[in-house]
Amino acid sequence: TILLKDVVARESIRNVSFLENLVAYLVDNTGSLFSAQNISKYLKSQQINIPTQTILNYLRALCNSYFVYKIQRADVQGMKIFEIGEKYYFEDLGLHNAIRHFDFRKDINKLIENAVCIDLLRYGYEVHVGKNGNKEIDFIASKNDHRIYIQVAYMLSDEVTAQREFGNLLEVPDNYPKYLVTMDEMQSGGNYQGIKQISMRDFLLAEDKENIR
Repeated sequence: TILLKDVVARESIRNVSFLENLVAYLVDNTGSLFSAQNISKYLKSQQINIPTQTILNYLRALCNSYFVYKIQRADVQGMKIFEIGEKYYFEDLGLHNAIRHFDFRKDINKLIENAVCIDLLRYGYEVHVGKNGNKEIDFIASKNDHRIYIQVAYMLSDEVTAQREFGNLLEVPDNYPKYLVTMDEMQSGGNYQGIKQISMRDFLLAEDKENIR
């Protein structure tokens, strides 16, 4: 109903079936780098001919209705904005989970990343996905000349995971606050070489994101 009223009718969408398939694709690939051109190529391989511009128009319609948010990538040094390879996150995780049955093992990381992104947007931050060489930072959040860097992980289950998540933040060459947000309540408030590990609960409840204790 929301798709039909807020997107299809408002934006005069003609190919409703493709719009539904596109939304399902966004659900399956929440938090993954997105390329309309690659989707168009994939559809052609399946004998479905949808122009790249149509995909972009439908994505824009979904964003205009606040069904999803488009988060572009930015270079950590200089904040150059990249025009391709953006990510999409859902405004409402209830809608996200209604479209696809929630699978804890497959979806928990995507959902907590989505929740952190929406929380930052609601607090008025300008949010980008960070690119630092060949490394990725989940989020760069900027507001009033302040900036924070955030990595999101369900749990630090082993040393390899910890080294990856903390390591990406350690390579950022500035002194803005850096957080690793996890679902591990026991480790909340811990510090690793200046990077704070914060529980999801504490992060979402904090009004001052630059000074979470």
